[in-house]
Amino acid sequence: MNVTAAFIEAARGLSHVDLLLTNARIVNVFNGEIEHGNVAVHQGRVVGIGDYRLAREIIDLDGRYLLPGYINGHTHIESSMLDINRYAEAVISRGTLGVVTDLHEIANVCGMRGIEYILDSARRLPFSLFVMAPSCVPATAMETSGASLSAGDTRSLLRRKGVIGLGEMMNFPGVLAGDGEVLAKINAAASSIVDGHAPGLGAFDLNAYIGAGASSDHESVSLEEAREKLARGMYVMIREGSSEKNLEELLPLVSDKTYKRCLFVVDDRSCADLLYDGDVDAIVRKAIRLGLEPVRAVQMASINAAERFDLKHVGAVAPGYYADLQVVSDINRPEADLVFRRGRLVARGGKAVFKVSQDVRPTPGGSFNVGDFGTEHLRLKPKSAVFPVIEVVPGQIITRKLETEPPLDGSGFIAADIERDILKLAVVERHAGSGNVGVGLVKGFGFKCGALASSVAHDSHNIVAVGTCDADLTIAIREVVRMQGGLAVVSQGRVLKTLALPIAGLMSDRPLSEVAAVFGEVGQAARDVGCVLAAPFAVLSFLALPVIPELRLTDRGLVDVNTFRFIG
Repeated sequence: MNVTAAFIEAARGLSHVDLLLTNARIVNVFNGEIEHGNVAVHQGRVVGIGDYRLAREIIDLDGRYLLPGYINGHTHIESSMLDINRYAEAVISRGTLGVVTDLHEIANVCGMRGIEYILDSARRLPFSLFVMAPSCVPATAMETSGASLSAGDTRSLLRRKGVIGLGEMMNFPGVLAGDGEVLAKINAAASSIVDGHAPGLGAFDLNAYIGAGASSDHESVSLEEAREKLARGMYVMIREGSSEKNLEELLPLVSDKTYKRCLFVVDDRSCADLLYDGDVDAIVRKAIRLGLEPVRAVQMASINAAERFDLKHVGAVAPGYYADLQVVSDINRPEADLVFRRGRLVARGGKAVFKVSQDVRPTPGGSFNVGDFGTEHLRLKPKSAVFPVIEVVPGQIITRKLETEPPLDGSGFIAADIERDILKLAVVERHAGSGNVGVGLVKGFGFKCGALASSVAHDSHNIVAVGTCDADLTIAIREVVRMQGGLAVVSQGRVLKTLALPIAGLMSDRPLSEVAAVFGEVGQAARDVGCVLAAPFAVLSFLALPVIPELRLTDRGLVDVNTFRFIG
């Protein structure tokens, strides 16, 4: 950031500024107070707070509150199912002007080509995309992904403008085992920031993981776990996503002594939640409802993230900081009336007012090399009297490992047991044409007929499906292949509803309102077949992620995450 003589002159009140916001209640994230005054903006930055008078444009805020733009300290934009342009429209209108993401979802499908697509698109958008180089593509060697990024790729990415560190190191077993490639990636980022991902890790193993370089974590599900991680030096990212609800449990961690080491993140948030509830702003409002002081909530959504990632000149309303600002009427229920990016109005009344670039650029399609898939690929015979079952934990992405006598069909193959809410689960490899199909059982979806299938399956994004019978499972999986990516609901041999996601099998280029409407219809179709989960496709998407305890299913089989071994 270059300081000019014109900036100094404007800051001293000797010349006209570009924009003057008068009669503001300014939320000061440094001292935790609210002050009344005028805020002068020139050359895209705040030049000062005080009784400025000379301005080319004056906006009277009439006592409304002026806040810094929010910074989402950890999210996967791909989970919104929106192309980056549509995602920007959605979150900017909610006051989010900084996004930290590692793009490992699209990288697991398309590799560097997917990352380049997002980086090129983001340069044209009025928000700051801070990229963490993906550390786990693939997340583990226990699944088949569409691409692989080496330690050399990591070093190359870390040299790029806008790449600020190493993304969440999900392969914590690899760290603890001293895996050479894993440690090479961490060492490549030795002078940068390394994000962690260590669900349930504690004691000596936590010491080793932090000592290896991981300095944050967003996977705490209990207050005790979060306290231990904070005490050992980690930043605790308090997560409130679409399927991961940790705010209420972890909020008691925040005190006058600890709040500077805590920040709000969404991790994964659906298009529907972005439209109807919001982004980081939704966490701020909920935290305030749960009793957090409003200015403290704003601090945890802005300056805390900026300081954690060493982001210069963002996250505050103060001299020299970029004029990334939002105006709200009620500090106890903050919703953005106006949003400014570098002093330019980009959203009003919850609607983006900037224009998305109309340049026609090729989008990275998905890889759907599945072959002739049929019901015979879903057959599985038990090898013992008991069989492991994945149990869904409502409101969380962790699962429990159950063991039960498996239900069998008339031919001795494992089948669903609707009465016990034990359904068939499948993961079909879609990238390399390997023919791999992982088959298992899951408890917690609750529906009585039909099947759901999706090409959104963290993190390798093979096709994941759950159902009550092999016939409907097969139809649902084939429908996802036919669409070249998306979600499908099937019942009694009939496709009920679909949502196409043609960009890498993860995202749509359609507007937020349109994608959210169809996503809502697909969710309703899932409920119509009896699914009891509030976010069935979000839950389904995580059942193939073999770095979250306790039990997962990949295209290569059942994984006991606690021991990091295949079972079954």
